[in-house]
Amino acid sequence: MSSLSNTGMSIEKEPGLLSQPKAVWAVFFASIIAFMGLGLVDPILPAISSQLDASKSETTLLFTSYNAVMAVAMLVTGALTSRIGMKKTLLAGIVIIAVFSALGGASNGIWELVGLRGGWGLGNALFVATALTAIVTLSKGGNAKAIILYEAAIGLGISVGPLIGGWLGAMSWRGPFYGVAALMIIAFIALIFLTPKNPDPDHITIEKKKTSLLDPFRALKHRSLLVFGIAAALYNFGFFTLLAFAPFVLGLNEHGLGFVFLGWGLLLAVTSVIMAPKLQHRFGTIKSMFAMLILFALLLLAMGIWTSTQWLVITAVIVAGALLGNNNTLITTAVMNASPVDRSTASAAYSFLRFIGGAIAPFLAGKLSEVFNSSVPFIVGGVFVLLSVLFMWLNTKHISHVDEVEVAH
Repeated sequence: MSSLSNTGMSIEKEPGLLSQPKAVWAVFFASIIAFMGLGLVDPILPAISSQLDASKSETTLLFTSYNAVMAVAMLVTGALTSRIGMKKTLLAGIVIIAVFSALGGASNGIWELVGLRGGWGLGNALFVATALTAIVTLSKGGNAKAIILYEAAIGLGISVGPLIGGWLGAMSWRGPFYGVAALMIIAFIALIFLTPKNPDPDHITIEKKKTSLLDPFRALKHRSLLVFGIAAALYNFGFFTLLAFAPFVLGLNEHGLGFVFLGWGLLLAVTSVIMAPKLQHRFGTIKSMFAMLILFALLLLAMGIWTSTQWLVITAVIVAGALLGNNNTLITTAVMNASPVDRSTASAAYSFLRFIGGAIAPFLAGKLSEVFNSSVPFIVGGVFVLLSVLFMWLNTKHISHVDEVEVAH
């Protein structure tokens, strides 16, 4: 739609990726800090397990409670944002994250910490779903470029987070929780001052129509959105098995884990911005997703077979970052183009299904390791990722149109 380009006397070139309004960069910066929260906790999982006398499955509940609350809360983000506006929703999410992460740092038991991580997940749901919609809505240059920016923020946050988490966690497992709270205060200030007060009549509102709590469920009547949501739930079994369980088998201290997941996150960030768009244009969204998911499944299976070979597992975790970075950008782009549903509702519906997978996988991985051994979680995760490919392949006719929609943009 060339009509979306700047109005002027002559048709100008489409805005570049970096030519974005100040409001977009404000949300981008806040998103980096918000996503640091996920990676900050990763290097301290073994320390929390040891110092709070918790089993692996109890410790991985820190991810389960976080993702479960996030999944349900995603359903209300659209309804809330349409009533109070995008900026207020983002700020509310940031405040909730800061409060619950600080309380988590002060907690003294694993179950208390699991509950507080659920509160953190509520804040993250408000922020994450709204941040994606904000960047897509406010940016110039089409959905694809906006999603690249969003995925870049995720990658940068996730990659820097473990480094800071490893450094703070080496002093105390509580350090990263207090660190997140401090960083979210910075994000709050940045969003208030960097986002224009009123660029247009409530430019920070997603849309004038108030959305219903039932809208995300109605959105799932669109077969394409349902297919991507279920596929993402299956794929997230592998994603969160890697994220939540790999720290237990790497045999590294907090600093070592921080560096491994720094490498993972850097590859995730770089590929999501640079490589994913090239794959999409050359091979198409769906074929590229199939390739990335099959390679990721094979990587998880290799981790399951050679779990005791430390260098191989470390290499596999880092390389997985490249595959996940590509796939995250590809599937998010596909979801935004999958149906005629407005972006905020589509994002809420998709995220609800996606984080259900992310909620079950960490606890399941911990339990499987306790009942069987540390290899089984990775093998099961790999099988779930292959199932996501099979499910999309069986429904190709319902999702193949996403590339045509992107060309139209």
